[in-house]
Amino acid sequence: MCILYREIWQQLLREGFHVARCTVARLMRKMGLAGARGGRKVRTTVSAVRDVCPQDLVDRDFVAERPNKLWVADFTFVSTWHGFVYVALIIDTFANRIVGRKASTSAQTGFVLDALEQALHDRNIKNNDSLVHHSDRGSSMFPLLTQND
Repeated sequence: MCILYREIWQQLLREGFHVARCTVARLMRKMGLAGARGGRKVRTTVSAVRDVCPQDLVDRDFVAERPNKLWVADFTFVSTWHGFVYVALIIDTFANRIVGRKASTSAQTGFVLDALEQALHDRNIKNNDSLVHHSDRGSSMFPLLTQND
């Protein structure tokens, strides 16, 4: 429920009606009243259902004993007045430090890979077999995030 019940409760108090805020909220729910919500509903996550899922090499244990041993990827978005800004982060779990980052106004897989390439370049990682890059299943909009290449 939105915050409209607080505004109604405050107005009732101003008009001399002493009633509990939770009573206003309960009565509004009972009557099916809700405040108008601004903006449109945006679907931000699309379930990535696949027959084959890459093996989880970290088994939800996000602790590394040295730098560049385990990197985790995260992808999120920030709502702004002009739309969404999408942010991809690569985090080294040893120091809990962001080693790669990229922002974009479009949700394309390419900029997520740019964040990974930035981290690899900045950390001077060459064909390192001991580095594990982990991300959750995420969204079907970003299928490359779930590959363990």
